Amino acid sequence: MTGREKISRRLNKPCILLIVIAGIERFAFKGVASNLVTYLTDVLKMSNSSAARTVNSWCGFTSMLPLLVAPLVDSYWDRYSTILVSCFLYVGGLLALTSTALKWPWVTSKETSSSSSLFWSLYMISLGQGGYNPSLQAFGADQLEEDDDLPITKNDKNSDKKSLFFQWWYFGICTGSLLGVSLMSYIQDTFGWGLGFAIPCIAMVASFVLFSCGTRFYVYKQAKGVDTGSFERIVKTIKGIALRMVNRRIALSSNRSDATEQELQEKPLCQQEQEQLEAIDETATKKTIYLLEIAKVVIRLLPIWTMLLMFAVIFQQPPTFFTKQGMTMKRNIGPHFKVPPATLQSAITMSIILLMPMYDTLFIPFTRFLTRNERGISVMQRMGIGMFLSVIAMVFAALVETKRLQMISEEKMTKKDNGLSIFWLLPQYIILGISDIFTVVGMQEFFYTEVPIGMRTMGIALYTSVFGVGSFMSALLISMVEYFSSLGERDSWFNDDMSKARLDKYYWLLAFLSAFSLFMFVISCRFYKSRS
Repeated sequence: MTGREKISRRLNKPCILLIVIAGIERFAFKGVASNLVTYLTDVLKMSNSSAARTVNSWCGFTSMLPLLVAPLVDSYWDRYSTILVSCFLYVGGLLALTSTALKWPWVTSKETSSSSSLFWSLYMISLGQGGYNPSLQAFGADQLEEDDDLPITKNDKNSDKKSLFFQWWYFGICTGSLLGVSLMSYIQDTFGWGLGFAIPCIAMVASFVLFSCGTRFYVYKQAKGVDTGSFERIVKTIKGIALRMVNRRIALSSNRSDATEQELQEKPLCQQEQEQLEAIDETATKKTIYLLEIAKVVIRLLPIWTMLLMFAVIFQQPPTFFTKQGMTMKRNIGPHFKVPPATLQSAITMSIILLMPMYDTLFIPFTRFLTRNERGISVMQRMGIGMFLSVIAMVFAALVETKRLQMISEEKMTKKDNGLSIFWLLPQYIILGISDIFTVVGMQEFFYTEVPIGMRTMGIALYTSVFGVGSFMSALLISMVEYFSSLGERDSWFNDDMSKARLDKYYWLLAFLSAFSLFMFVISCRFYKSRS
């Protein structure tokens, strides 16, 4: 049975529709983000370092924002309305970004105003995506027909369906990402930035229409046992607490006259005020308990979350140093065509798209035979396998870089063109793609299922925040390595002259740190108590 037949048989139509919508969103986002550095340097005339910092900061902020939005979605809003409002902000940001790339005859072109408009539009996209992505994925998982209040057991068929959903969800967003990276980069470089930013905007409008068309088919689940009080209740709670504090201060004040103090102490509260304060106390208590529950969930997941950060750091390498490696290698295909180094990033997505169906049809049956477990492997085992593969990818990258430097040294001595082919970088890209199939899909399922039903959006936000913090952590690690490697007037590991740079040492460092994180991850898993 093919993967397409299996998804049709086991996932309902709303799930499939939402997977398509998620793929369209990834097409729009990657269509902007993948080539944004070129726009900043070529159009806005930023330096390479400033453009890189801008993109990294924006991507990190975008990935971290769901962690702040998710508690509001789980507590006060509903996922369907959040998706609609967030999509509106998303489209508004893309529309504003498109306008910055177009030359309007009635607008004077100023570099400062252009930069300001660009940043406003980018962070408007971030605000939209902050509520859109975690809500859409949690809403998609809600469409599965199962009792979400019960923990998942090891051999539960609902668990298999949920695992299949997250697997095909990731397949959908990878397909959208591949089209966004490959197609939009070509359009932006060939036909201009106005059209290149307008197409993602049109795609998001289309996703909004598609999502609205499925309204009457969706399953709308409300968190049970969670007080989803309105804004009015929040105001009443704050007002009641403030009133009690004022009354207490008046009662305890020693600067009042005895007559006034006696009058205040003897004056009883009316029955209505007493009931109102009791209701406010009850509401405040419920909200306090809910906040404590959020804190308990986050603390329980924190060790696993922390150990996954190095995996996120490794995935910052393809658009940066892997691409820099490729620029110094032989890129010719025939006499006239040179392979753009950035296009090798599509190898990650291609390997995911081609190999993802094999995971369910070949790998899972094989592991079932070995483990005698209906699921094959657990979610944590799946994440661990992906982390191990990411270590292998960095080891391979370090060996290829060492070979590249050796050939450069031989070339200088022999005066012959013995450069290494850029296709030697393909294995590290492909291995990272395979590790993605294991770890990223496993992370989505883990953080979704290991939180209570009323915090599912928070669970998805915890997953996305791994890559947000990983982005900032990668920048910090680069700064630290550059500082310490250049002490004593030595050449930095990140020297602009790639014949003097020592990226191989940096890759070995990442491999060591990732191996240590994997070791700590295994220990954390042994002490972790799952909800199942």
